[in-house]
Amino acid sequence: MADGNYEEALEKITSALQNQGFKPYLAYNAALCYYRMKEYGPSLRYCADIIEKGIRDHPELSIGMQTEGIEVRSVGNTLTLHETSLTEAFNLKAAIEYQLKNMDAAREALTDMPPRAEYELDAVTLHNQALMNFEQQPAEGFEKLQFLLQQNPFPPETFANILLLYCQHDFHDLAAEILAENAHLTYKYLTPYLYDFLDAIITQQTSPNDAYQKLDELASRHTEQLRKLTKQVQEHRTRNDTELVKKTVIEYEECLERYVPVLMAQAKIYWNLRNYAQVEKIFRKSVEFCNDNDIWRLNVAHVLFMQENKFKEATGFYEPLVKKSYSDILNVNPIILANLCVSYIMTSQNEEAEELMRKIEKEEDQIAFEEPDKKYFHHCIVNLVIGTLYCSKGNYEFGISRIMKSLEPYNKKLGTDTWFYTKRCFLSLIENMTKHMIVMKDAVIQECIQFLENCELHGKTVKTSANGSFFEENDAPDGKETVTYEARKLKCILLKLLNFEN
Repeated sequence: MADGNYEEALEKITSALQNQGFKPYLAYNAALCYYRMKEYGPSLRYCADIIEKGIRDHPELSIGMQTEGIEVRSVGNTLTLHETSLTEAFNLKAAIEYQLKNMDAAREALTDMPPRAEYELDAVTLHNQALMNFEQQPAEGFEKLQFLLQQNPFPPETFANILLLYCQHDFHDLAAEILAENAHLTYKYLTPYLYDFLDAIITQQTSPNDAYQKLDELASRHTEQLRKLTKQVQEHRTRNDTELVKKTVIEYEECLERYVPVLMAQAKIYWNLRNYAQVEKIFRKSVEFCNDNDIWRLNVAHVLFMQENKFKEATGFYEPLVKKSYSDILNVNPIILANLCVSYIMTSQNEEAEELMRKIEKEEDQIAFEEPDKKYFHHCIVNLVIGTLYCSKGNYEFGISRIMKSLEPYNKKLGTDTWFYTKRCFLSLIENMTKHMIVMKDAVIQECIQFLENCELHGKTVKTSANGSFFEENDAPDGKETVTYEARKLKCILLKLLNFEN
């Protein structure tokens, strides 16, 4: 398999399985071949066979018990564990689910594997834990990847992944530092494409023009390759060569996967400058390749939405994305739902907006009944965005009332993000009141004060900023960085305004 000839390797492994009967290590290698060939279905079936045999033959390995919340002791790195190939199968299953964006299933695969203490974990498991739990534990994820980078050997993907994650979370200086300190690893673990891409992203911080030029060169190379592959697919179809069509289509998809991040990085340069018309132009140039790509369609929707005069066009891009996951709507990013609702309202489709909001509320109520401790902010964020829209149009009375209602019940809806959007509207309200640009009824101000008192009561442990705590071990927020502190300050200002006006 070292030379990348997976089809030939798979033939030999399949032959060995037929001659020797089921052997976990052979089944794992077959699964790995299918994974490398991007045939995830057969790969998962082999993984399932390995896991099933492990459960049947070795109940002492406590497979799946961690996921069910049962306390179990470490089984250690025994010869039995090695012979079952269970660790490898679970890691491969997690990698496939991660590729398919099934994050819960990926995390479950890691907790299902036989339990071991952290110091007993192999490098691949540690790498996968860092990657798949990154959203919930970013600091721990970086710590694990940095630790792996100091080991010899480490999983080949570690170097690229830590650099990409640093860039993704705007730690460009740390990414540049790692590249400089590990120049010898660059040629070994980064493809020329990935090196050029990371170089452009890091350059963007000091020279956006140079970065755009580098990204443009990368994009041009990819568009040329995509056109070439499109032509090849058509030629192979004309000759009815199914195998070559399949192979070329896979090449095309891989090329498109590399092209889309380059395109998004180009667009981000102008997005940061709030030059949305230029971002739209960049996307229009790529329509022939990306029209069916969900990431591209979503970002087109965002840029149309931000221009504030293309809500109808934005609806056309948001709607199919939401309808695709309509039966499981809480898996859709709440900002997408909120923007679609606003687009409906701005194009006088109020019934559609109300129907979507009812659907979200119904789903959240169902989840609250089934899992009382789980928090969902979808309905809250939709209301916050709509409230913000009305505030921006000068209708503070309706906008603020919508925002206050959106945070009920406070123990489930008050969070760092929801408070950020709430306080922005309150600050805007206070600014306009102090400038005497608007006049609010005393009853409305009293409602605002009551609302802020509730936030003060429930916000003692809610941080006001997600930044700054990324690498901090202590999660306890500083007194002035809590919702309680900020709500009290806002209440104080409103009371002063109320007394001044009276």
